[in-house]
Amino acid sequence: MTDYAPPDTPLDILHEDHEILAVNKPAGLLSVPGKGPELADCLIARLEVAYPQVLLVHRLDRDTSGVMIFALTPHAQRHLGLQFEKRQTRKTYVARVAGRLEPKTGTVDLPLIVDWPNRPLQKVDHETGKPAVTDWRVLKANETESKVQLFPQTGRSHQLRVHMLALGHPILGDPLYAPDTASQYPRMMLHAEELRIRHPDGGIGTKFRVKAPF
Repeated sequence: MTDYAPPDTPLDILHEDHEILAVNKPAGLLSVPGKGPELADCLIARLEVAYPQVLLVHRLDRDTSGVMIFALTPHAQRHLGLQFEKRQTRKTYVARVAGRLEPKTGTVDLPLIVDWPNRPLQKVDHETGKPAVTDWRVLKANETESKVQLFPQTGRSHQLRVHMLALGHPILGDPLYAPDTASQYPRMMLHAEELRIRHPDGGIGTKFRVKAPF
């Protein structure tokens, strides 16, 4: 992991009620603390200052920005946790990837496993990998890059990053999977644009959305 210098930006609260909290996570900030005191600063720690009761439901990678949902009660944590586990949530990401991705829409179905000697990197492994499926849609493209929407059907670690790499179109600015060119970009070009869940109080379909900043 490169030197950790999280952004000093105020909390961007998208929604708050008696059960849940939706937040726009900035790129460069850990969702949860890493190992060691130098990795203690993270989104949940910052939230705990204002919301001491906050509980984790899911994570975004350090270098990914966008919609994250947190629980404010144990009931909400259980309810939301089951939705993620049973793949009942709907997630939409936006990414900029290298090259012209074709065709305009498609699906990557490649099983993933941790690349143990090179952890935290993940890799495609048809023998022992866990199922991982991502749908994509190209928004615009030229010969050097494509802007795409990504719809993960599963929630494997680094899934979108490894799947795009496997297609030959790594996410621009990715320090792990496109290290040779990452320094040319101000950040990793991956953003969690939309998250749809059922609200823990009553089960009503609820959507949170933040436009990609790139």
